[in-house]
Amino acid sequence: MARDIHNNLHVRRGISPAAATVDNTPWVSQIADLQGYEAAEFVILTGGLADADATFTTLLEHGDAANLSDAATPGADLLLGTAAQASFLFSDDDKVFKIGYRGPKRYARVTITPAANTGNAFVAGVWILGHPRNAPTSNPPA
Repeated sequence: MARDIHNNLHVRRGISPAAATVDNTPWVSQIADLQGYEAAEFVILTGGLADADATFTTLLEHGDAANLSDAATPGADLLLGTAAQASFLFSDDDKVFKIGYRGPKRYARVTITPAANTGNAFVAGVWILGHPRNAPTSNPPA
């Protein structure tokens, strides 16, 4: 059936749900290994964002080193959506944001950096890898 995405997606932890952040410490996602997949999307989930003037800037980086010691910001032509569209404000409680990557590098990560954050901020993220070279993908994801 054409509606089957279950067997063609691989979901990976990006930023685990955790206690609220009350300062400007960035959230850095797990590094996604994109080998075997033709598509990558990072989905950001916000909970309560209590500060009245905080901003949250999203950055996607890619590279070929497993630890991303060679991390670089990809050109706009390698992103689906923009970093600005995946960034958010204090008033974006309980929303979802996304940024996609379609570049040639094997590894990617996302960093979300708060500014002027002195209140509680809950943020989590998930990597969704798609168009696998081998399907079906494992369930539960390994």
